[in-house]
Amino acid sequence: MKKLLIIGIVYLFCFCKTGFAYERIISLAPALTDEICLLNVPEKLVGCTVYCKPYGIAEEIERVGTIIEINIEKIVSLKPDLVLASNLTDAKAVAKLKSLGINTVSWPLVKNYEELCKKFLELGKLVGKKDEAEKIVKDSKEKVGMIRKKVKKGLKTTVFVELGSKPLFALTSNSFGNDFIKFAGGVNIAGDLKIGYYSREEVFKNDPDVIIISDMGIAGHEEKKAWEQHKVLKAVKNKRVHVIDAYALCSPTPVSFVDTLEKIVKLLNP
Repeated sequence: MKKLLIIGIVYLFCFCKTGFAYERIISLAPALTDEICLLNVPEKLVGCTVYCKPYGIAEEIERVGTIIEINIEKIVSLKPDLVLASNLTDAKAVAKLKSLGINTVSWPLVKNYEELCKKFLELGKLVGKKDEAEKIVKDSKEKVGMIRKKVKKGLKTTVFVELGSKPLFALTSNSFGNDFIKFAGGVNIAGDLKIGYYSREEVFKNDPDVIIISDMGIAGHEEKKAWEQHKVLKAVKNKRVHVIDAYALCSPTPVSFVDTLEKIVKLLNP
């Protein structure tokens, strides 16, 4: 009994000193899957959504559902020690997983670059890659700082960012991608909205310098063609209607944030 007690004390000491890293993780969000791979521990992923694109790991990784609807039976069968759910994951399904004794953490949707870095550091601790996460964030912040310094002062390019077409849905200031526009020296014409529903009439009224469309597959390029029919718009006349990858715009990692910011800076500062 005394021996077991000593072993327990040693274990607790090690746990408090080094922390515990989860080994069998299921990610229910593409951004989280990307970040786990970025931290160079793709082997810890035992499941993810059909929309995830894990690199550095076999494509045979189990798919446990979409971003919203998940297969609880499949998740249970994979015996995860951690399930990372997004704010879009069905709340009832998350509650069910917890009731089954599965360690499930609801990972909040980050709303800006600072939150992105903060949550990435937390993820680094969970997977036993604290130092690596800190290095990645430090490098990302240095590069973002350098890019922002190069943006012309006083240049306020007006921008409309389209996230959805039916109905028309715009990027607002409380959406993550707004930092891309702000850091690149732009002004989001839909920035004041709390909810992103927008009308085409409002786009014509505000007449932005640039229109950026989130790639929605074929729909994104069809939207570009549709906007280009309206020659009265400044963005159309000056050939400044662009389609950008939805993952890059809405689900970046600290590393991909830098790449996307560089692209948007070029779009806003040709």
